[in-house]
Amino acid sequence: MAEHKDYYALEMKIDQMIDELQGLCSQNGLSNTAAEEVVVTSVFLYKFLSDKYMHNIEKFAEEIGESVDEVLANENDELDAFYDAYPTDVVFHSTDTIQALINKSGQPGFAAMFDDTLERISNYQENDKFKVSTAGGEKEPLFTRITENIIDKSKRDAFAVAIFGIISESKFDFSDAFGGNFDFYSTIFEYLIKNYNVASGTYAEYFTPQSVSSIISKILVGMSQVDDNKLYDVLDCAAGSGSLVLHLANELGHGKFGNRARVYAQDVSTKSTRFLRLNMMLNGLTESLDNIVQGDSLTSPSQYNVNHDPSSGYKKFDYITINPPFKMDFSATRDEIESNWQDTDRFFAGVPKIPKKKKESMAIYLLFIQNVLWALKDNGRAAIVCPTGFLTAQSRIEKKIRQRLIDENWLKGVVSMPSNIFANTGTNVSVLFIDKTKGDDDKVILIDASKLGEKRKEGKNQRTVLRDNEINQIIDTFINQKAEDDFSVLVSTKDIKKKNYSFSAGQYFEVKIEYVEMTEDEFNQKLSGYVSDISRLWNEGHQMEAEIKKDLGGLIYERK
Repeated sequence: MAEHKDYYALEMKIDQMIDELQGLCSQNGLSNTAAEEVVVTSVFLYKFLSDKYMHNIEKFAEEIGESVDEVLANENDELDAFYDAYPTDVVFHSTDTIQALINKSGQPGFAAMFDDTLERISNYQENDKFKVSTAGGEKEPLFTRITENIIDKSKRDAFAVAIFGIISESKFDFSDAFGGNFDFYSTIFEYLIKNYNVASGTYAEYFTPQSVSSIISKILVGMSQVDDNKLYDVLDCAAGSGSLVLHLANELGHGKFGNRARVYAQDVSTKSTRFLRLNMMLNGLTESLDNIVQGDSLTSPSQYNVNHDPSSGYKKFDYITINPPFKMDFSATRDEIESNWQDTDRFFAGVPKIPKKKKESMAIYLLFIQNVLWALKDNGRAAIVCPTGFLTAQSRIEKKIRQRLIDENWLKGVVSMPSNIFANTGTNVSVLFIDKTKGDDDKVILIDASKLGEKRKEGKNQRTVLRDNEINQIIDTFINQKAEDDFSVLVSTKDIKKKNYSFSAGQYFEVKIEYVEMTEDEFNQKLSGYVSDISRLWNEGHQMEAEIKKDLGGLIYERK
C-alpha cells in the first residue's frame, strides 16, 4: 500500500473504480473475456489522462493569470502554448474530456460519441508517440472502440452511460495522485491487471513480484556509481508488463536532465505490451514509449536498430533486466534463429534442439541469457531470472554459458530465491547478476535465500512472500559482499572452475565440525559407552528377530 495516509484513501477509491468497472463488464456478459481487460484498462487510462489534462490546464491557467475557460476557449494560441509547456502528456482537446462528454450522456448514440472520442484522441498526430510499434513496423493505437464489445447494440448507450457514472468527478479524480511516488503507482497497477495477467488459468504470467523487482533494481544500481550527467539505456527484451525494467528506471532516478533511464522494451504478447505502455504512462516515462516494440525479440530484435553505434551494427545497453519464459515451444522459429545468427556471437552456446516429444519443454530461457550477454555494453550490467537448475546443469548449452560467464569474469553473483516466489510456477528460481566491469576482481558472491519468506495463499496457489527485513538482508549482503554462515559465500572464479562451474551456494558452504576438548581417560570412557550401547542394540535386534520368526512360524502353522 502507499505509504502516505492521503494516498491510502485515494488508492481505495481507485481500487473501487476498478471493481465497479469489472462488475459492469460482468453484468454485460464480458466477464473473463479478453474484451473485459480491454474495456477496464482503456477506461482506467482514459480517466487518468482526462484528469491529468484538466489538472495541468488548471496549473497552466494559474501560471498565466487566466481562467480555465479562457484557456480552453482559445483553441489555437493558448492551447498551443499549453501543449508546448507539457510536451510529454497525451494531447486532449476540451471536447475529449470526461466533463465534456458527461453532459451528453443522456443523448441517443452516446456510446458512439464515446468511441469516437477515444478514436479521435488516438489519431491526433501529436499522440503518435504513444502508439506501440510492432516488429513489422505497424502502430497499435492508444485506444480502440470499446463499447462495440457489447454484442447487443441496444445496450451500448446504457453501458457507456454506466461507465461515466463510475468515472465521474463526483466519485473522485486523479489530481491528488499526480504527486504519487513509484510505489504508489506500482501498487495501483498491480491491482488493475491482477485478473488479466493470466495464462491457462494461472496467475501472474506477466508480473514479476515487487520484492524480486526491488531486489534486482537496488542491487544493479548499487553495484555501480550512477553519473548524474548520464542518460542510461535500459533494456528488457521479454518485458511483460514492465515491473522489472520500471523498477530499475525508478531506482536510477532523476538527474540534471530528467529521467536517467531511457527504457527499451519488447515482448511477443500484444496484451502484455499494452500493459507495459500503461505502466510507463502511469510512471511518467512517456519519453520512452517510442522504444516499446511488440514482437519476438529473438527473431526480430527491432529495438537494436535504433540510434545504434554504426561500428557495432546493433545498439548495446548499459543495463538489462529480464525474467524470460523458461520453457516454451519455439520449434517454428528455432531453425530461423540458428541460421540467421550463425555468423555472429549472439547464440555462442547454441540453440536447443527440437525434441520429438514435449516441444513445450524447449528451454527458451537459454536463448534469452545469451541474448543479454550479446546486447550488453562492454561496461554494462545485467540481472537475469533463471531456473535454479541452470546453476548446476551439465548439459552442453547450460555449462557453456556458465563457462563463458566465469572465463570472461562477468559473473558478479547469484541469488537463489525461495520456492513459490512466483505464484504461477513451482520452479525454483535464481537471479544471475552480470557485471562486465569487474576487471581484476575475481570474487563471486553466492547467496542462498531459499529458506527465507513466509507462505501465503493467493486463490488456489500458495506463494512465498519475502519480508521487508529479508529483502534488505539480501540487498545488503550482495552489495557489501558479506559472507554469512549457511546464507552467503564469497568464492573465486578459480574455485568455481574446480567445482565444474557450479553456481550453487550450497556446494561452497564450509562443513563445520564441532570440536570438544577432553582427556584420554574421558575419551576412552565415552568410547566404551558407545561400544556398550552398540552391543546392547545388536543383542536387542537379534532378540526381536527371533521373536518375529517365532510369531511368523505360528501364523504359518495356523493357516495350514
